[in-house]
Amino acid sequence: MGVFTGAGALRRPAVASRAYCVPARRKLRRLWQANAVLAAMLLAANPTHAGLIETYGRLPNLENISISPDGSKLAFIRTDENARMLAIVAIGDSKVLAVGRLGETKIRDISWADPTHLLITMSTTTLPLGFIGHDHEFFQLLVFDLQTHKVTLVPKLQDSGVNLLNVINGRPTVNQINGHTVLFFRGTWVSDMTLPAFIKYDINSHFQYVMRQGDTSTRDWLVDQAGDLVAEVDYYDHDNKWELKIRQDGHLRTVASDHSDIDWPDLLGLGPDGNSVLVSLMKDNHPAWKLVSIKDGTLTDPSEELLAPDRPLEDPLTHRMIGGVTLHDTASYAFFDSERRSDWRSLSNAYDEDQIELTSFTSDFKHVIVRITGPDGYGYRLVDLNTHRAIPLGDVYDGVKKAFETRALTYEAADGRKIRAYLTLPDRKPAEKLPLVVMPHGGPQARDSAEFDWWAQALASQGYAVLKPNFRGSSGSWESISAGFGQWGRKMQTDLSDGVRALAKQGTIDPARVCIVGASYGGYAALAGVTLDPGVYRCAVSVAGISDLKKFDQWVITDTRGHSSERYLERYLGASSPKDPSLDAISPILHIDNVNVPVLLIHGRDDTVVPFEQSELMFKALKRANKAVDLVIMKKEDHWLSRGETRLLMLQSSIAFLKANNPP
Repeated sequence: MGVFTGAGALRRPAVASRAYCVPARRKLRRLWQANAVLAAMLLAANPTHAGLIETYGRLPNLENISISPDGSKLAFIRTDENARMLAIVAIGDSKVLAVGRLGETKIRDISWADPTHLLITMSTTTLPLGFIGHDHEFFQLLVFDLQTHKVTLVPKLQDSGVNLLNVINGRPTVNQINGHTVLFFRGTWVSDMTLPAFIKYDINSHFQYVMRQGDTSTRDWLVDQAGDLVAEVDYYDHDNKWELKIRQDGHLRTVASDHSDIDWPDLLGLGPDGNSVLVSLMKDNHPAWKLVSIKDGTLTDPSEELLAPDRPLEDPLTHRMIGGVTLHDTASYAFFDSERRSDWRSLSNAYDEDQIELTSFTSDFKHVIVRITGPDGYGYRLVDLNTHRAIPLGDVYDGVKKAFETRALTYEAADGRKIRAYLTLPDRKPAEKLPLVVMPHGGPQARDSAEFDWWAQALASQGYAVLKPNFRGSSGSWESISAGFGQWGRKMQTDLSDGVRALAKQGTIDPARVCIVGASYGGYAALAGVTLDPGVYRCAVSVAGISDLKKFDQWVITDTRGHSSERYLERYLGASSPKDPSLDAISPILHIDNVNVPVLLIHGRDDTVVPFEQSELMFKALKRANKAVDLVIMKKEDHWLSRGETRLLMLQSSIAFLKANNPP
């Protein structure tokens, strides 16, 4: 439940053949002759002659590539500086079927509902029609009909007297029922307050029906493939209790329950046989996947490698769960089905020199789209598993042909705790006495990996080594998460400077040339690095960072009505309320006197996760104390650096600041 976090999926079948496992890279990279036009169109973009800062600072040029379930079409987002374009292309004859200019619309996901309907998820920081209250990031769903080229915003605002908002919560479930494509999703209905609703929407007939009106305890619902409600999750804030319910004999019956401060079961989807529900829940203080029988509600374990993945994989046609993705140093994939498991293993072996991410695939798993990071660059490939050929679809960033090396490493914190971290290195320099940027992630219940990171890559392109530690409190295991409870600004902070000392001892970095840069919780850590742990860093950049923990804790309570969001924050803080005096010791704004290095603050005006006030207050406090500080305001920017113009502003400002105060 990373309320402070800043920021694919899919599958495959077959028996591994030796010829496929170790093909010549030349053969695997070869273009299909029939698709040369498709490749040229995807690759076509204005060639970038800008420097690397501008290249990384812009939004990805190519993203969200999705193949239709039948393998006949590709949809993707192409971006030129700040303007996004949605395109749909026929794979067989390379015909462009649709192009739509989206401007600066914040597109979060595109996926196929069926071969002729595309689902487009976007978000906005402004209040949707009919809504009053605080700004949040609201998600909305568009359905694009490829046959009529009409776009429909769902849900409709009224249904059988129920007042609805045109927003969604979570990704829709898609079912094929009696020849119709039907969406099921969580929306919001309004009485004297906003409450969850479960909505059915028929794409073909445009019929809409509110299946269930939830209350303050309702968290999620799930339907079977016939479109009947089969599962519900409730969480009761008054006693911190959750209940998992399965429909039996026409009634929802509780099959599992427990008490938890903030965690409740997550309904991942239907199991691989369609007769069970795949759920993620905490068991003995550890996250675990369970298959729950729809018939009798019994809970069983899947295979060992599918006990605790980070996210599920879904068949694009049946929408049953077929596997899961676990993030270690890189993503690893597991499947319920042995044939898919074998096929994915053989595909991975074919790209053994690269990192490979599965991003989209057909229902028969004969055509898959992967994102590759390796010697040939950072880009997409469409792989035909029938012919064992691949077609390059384009680079994620035009002008980035090679990723800077990222090494996984482990070091010891002062108390002996092992910290997993990732070090990105600049090119053409020996890994000795390098200038270092420590870049803690947001969350704090999130984690870093060795996968491509545009921000770290941009800093490496300027000559800096970049250290990204998974400090205690990071996700990955319950042991890691719980080790951070009560350690916000304490051992979570010294875990970072212990990494600096470890690299200095090895001779990899110059301890006199270290700065700290981070966003969200990482922005807090940057401020804490120069106020609570002085003497380690010669400058700090805080992007959307928290400076006053009492004010922030109170804002969370007011903005979210408290409950689980408040408990999430306070278990890391080790505090009981915003009035807890222990917060004074870890609030950077109360330790301005310790600052003896330059500080750069960067914050978006439209941030709804960490209010702009947090940087504004810190700026004024540092100014009053005559400290070296500057504030860069990103207009119309949210918490996630979603706009190309302001993302570039952040990167240019922070790198100019680093070069001035810690020259590479």
